[in-house]
Amino acid sequence: MNDLRIRRRDMLLGAAGLASGSGWAQPTSTWPTRALTLVVPFPAGGGADAFARPLAAQFSRAQGRTLVTSNRGGTDGTLGASYAAKAAPDGYTLFMGGAQHAIAPTMYPRLDYDLEKDFIPLCLLVSMPQVLVVNPGTVPVSDFGQFLEQVRSKPGKLQYGTAGRRSLQHLAGELFQQQTGVSIEHAPYGADWVWKVLAAGDVDMMFDGLGPSAAHIRDGRVKALMVSGSRRNAALADVPCAAEVGLPDYDVSTWYGLWAPKGTPPDVQACIIEEMRRLGADEEVRAIWARNGAEYGSLDAQQLAGLVRNELRRWAAVVRVAGARLR
Repeated sequence: MNDLRIRRRDMLLGAAGLASGSGWAQPTSTWPTRALTLVVPFPAGGGADAFARPLAAQFSRAQGRTLVTSNRGGTDGTLGASYAAKAAPDGYTLFMGGAQHAIAPTMYPRLDYDLEKDFIPLCLLVSMPQVLVVNPGTVPVSDFGQFLEQVRSKPGKLQYGTAGRRSLQHLAGELFQQQTGVSIEHAPYGADWVWKVLAAGDVDMMFDGLGPSAAHIRDGRVKALMVSGSRRNAALADVPCAAEVGLPDYDVSTWYGLWAPKGTPPDVQACIIEEMRRLGADEEVRAIWARNGAEYGSLDAQQLAGLVRNELRRWAAVVRVAGARLR
């Protein structure tokens, strides 16, 4: 670590000590001294990899220490989370969790880890809105208004595809039905197949993170009708946001945060946070993420913890209303 980065790290640690009233001594950590592992709890090649791998590559170049992405998919991201929660709290195993992990506790009440108790939040890495896309062959509409008219005229006839039951895509569809009063049929196909069946017209629509959808929208295989939230996304500037089409409360985001196992030393936490902030400002990383409609996260550790609390409550309420349809 060069002198400039040591000074930046020490300034950060000193400020954190003053803010907490602890008066920390000079840190003794020389993190990192060896390769690190970033646990990505989703299958390789999925949406999370579009953000994890560029980050890992830039980290490795900047630090001279390899950050290996370890894909440990299964059971809606909970297997990878369980693995990371049990890792040594030494700063050499990091966990890239996401919105799915705020859904999991409601869907899997017997998890052997607790996101709020077994991990230390570090920062929000990236977030992007959900986007509603349709197959233009089976849903030949020009805008969201026409789409809503067609759905209402065919209750229960149109299908939305997802990566599986209990996924964020699934609950995004349930929330959409709750807020619009329409009836659409859920068709779980799995992450490897859902885009193929949508392009083939076997399902009519999909609610998905803008990152995985961006390439399909650009090549015309699907048509984007709405992005979630209260503002348009720069990657799809001509597509209205949910607030514009009369759904001010439809704010569903795909997001990924960074955690460390509980017990990770405070000075190591500070080093990790500083490095992630620096990487988040890297123009190459930001450009890659921006092409996928994503923004670098602006939430610190405390704010990420607050986001998780809010998401846990919000999705638990959606599940209660959806009831049997989620089984």
